[in-house]
Amino acid sequence: MLRLKTAWTQDAMQFGVRRMVVHALNGMMVAGVLLAGAATAKAQNKLGPAAPVSYDNRYEIYGGINFMNFQAGQTLPKRANLAGGEILGTYYITRNLGLGLDYRGEAGTTPVTPNPFVNNRPLVYLNAIMGGAQYRGPKNHYAAINYHGYAGVAHGGFNYSTSSLTAADFAQTGLYTNRTKPIAALGGSIDFNRSKNIAVRLSPDLILEHFGTETREFFAISGGIIYRFGKQ
Repeated sequence: MLRLKTAWTQDAMQFGVRRMVVHALNGMMVAGVLLAGAATAKAQNKLGPAAPVSYDNRYEIYGGINFMNFQAGQTLPKRANLAGGEILGTYYITRNLGLGLDYRGEAGTTPVTPNPFVNNRPLVYLNAIMGGAQYRGPKNHYAAINYHGYAGVAHGGFNYSTSSLTAADFAQTGLYTNRTKPIAALGGSIDFNRSKNIAVRLSPDLILEHFGTETREFFAISGGIIYRFGKQ
């Protein structure tokens, strides 16, 4: 019965993650339709950037803060919320298609399995580096919609607060041991232009990781500043 309940809980959490990501991407698709309509409108918005935004840049650098949920152990009943930063560099090989290199580092406290050694929420952290592609979709003078997919590896540090425990005692916490495993980020972003070269970005992601015995899904979102430079 406990095994069935645990499986049902994990399925429900994964369904919730998928639903959040679908809602976020659907919102971005609606925004894309609105952008396409706005591109043909003759009215001018005085709040937009002064100079025309041509999207003819060769390079792009993004930096921002990142939030994601995560499960720091195979059998832990609850998830942890992690926060940190993201840096993404993109090289555009065409006007709309770019190759990206992404780094994300984040940390947070996590619940553990009840045990006699740890009665608080220990600190865990992730460092991930991924490569992939970004495609610039609907766009106009004021904003642009992008779609991306990145894959790579992430190193998880799970004994930062419990390094004094023996291996046998640490196993009772339910946390993973320190390890490096595959990770991927699938999602999109919307850029609100402040000038030809500078924009504010909001980017939701579906995170896929394989720290345990199966691939698990999590939700992440980041926000920050993007700088475009270099001419194609």
